[in-house]
Amino acid sequence: MKILLIAEHDNQILKVANYHCLTAAKELGNEIDILVMGEKCQKIVEQASLAPGVQRILVADHPQYTHQLAENCAKLIAEVGKSYDYVLSNATTFGKNLLPRVAALLDVAMVSDVMKIVASDTFVRPIYAGNVLATVQSSDKIKIMTIRSTAFAATPIDQKPMATIENINILIPNELSKFENQSLTQSTRPELTAAHIIVAGGRGLKSAENFKLLEALADQLGAAIGASRAAVDAGFAPNDYQVGQTGKVVAPDLYIAIGISGAIQHLAGMKDSKVIVAINKDPDAPIFQVANYGLVGDLFDILPQLRLELDKVSS
Repeated sequence: MKILLIAEHDNQILKVANYHCLTAAKELGNEIDILVMGEKCQKIVEQASLAPGVQRILVADHPQYTHQLAENCAKLIAEVGKSYDYVLSNATTFGKNLLPRVAALLDVAMVSDVMKIVASDTFVRPIYAGNVLATVQSSDKIKIMTIRSTAFAATPIDQKPMATIENINILIPNELSKFENQSLTQSTRPELTAAHIIVAGGRGLKSAENFKLLEALADQLGAAIGASRAAVDAGFAPNDYQVGQTGKVVAPDLYIAIGISGAIQHLAGMKDSKVIVAINKDPDAPIFQVANYGLVGDLFDILPQLRLELDKVSS
């Protein structure tokens, strides 16, 4: 089985989720290639070449692919991918935006958010915000799939480059969209989807100013900061902090939910966390149903006490 894995990156760093996706690819077969699209992306090519089990790195290095717009890249992937049995990407904003377009161009079905590979044509994916797991079977010649990274362990990085590198000189004009600008949240904290500890806040924090209380706790723990959809919609936190069905899916070692009620939409994005701590003044909040540890009380009283206890431990 020939498998094409679409690399997600920012022209500097290959996202950790790619190594989880590679693990899923290895369950499907051993003829694995990685497609890298970008501009001046030699660093990404070098990092991808260290992924064990990959045969070829296909490189499309051109200014047209600088920002990896879905309208640009989908046509390229469809052209390259038509000779493969599987085309895979991460079930992130990147993959969810890109692969449905590829599936449409190839006139095949899209299999989203794969959590388990049962057989070469049979997969398990969540529906109804993760409350039901559906087993689906695809008879398409080419299977287009996004992989939920939290469901597969990351493939360890090798120290020796093993894959061969091939340049692709296919440029397909794009007249549907163009890049204007982007506004990124700058942070020295770990990336949300790769963090071992996440401190997340919800509407219970009441304001954007109060949301900053999480920063001090996150710095003490070396954690990333997340947010519920309600907090993001209210303007307390930026969009890229959102955890949930319409945000990012995470599974850290420790997830601390502060002032989050636990709506289904949010639980779908974090319930696979290894240890969940919930702080909420409502004892009947749904978050307590999935939490390993729960603190019922006013978060504005509990947070200072928690930080004080952490200071004692660290000293």
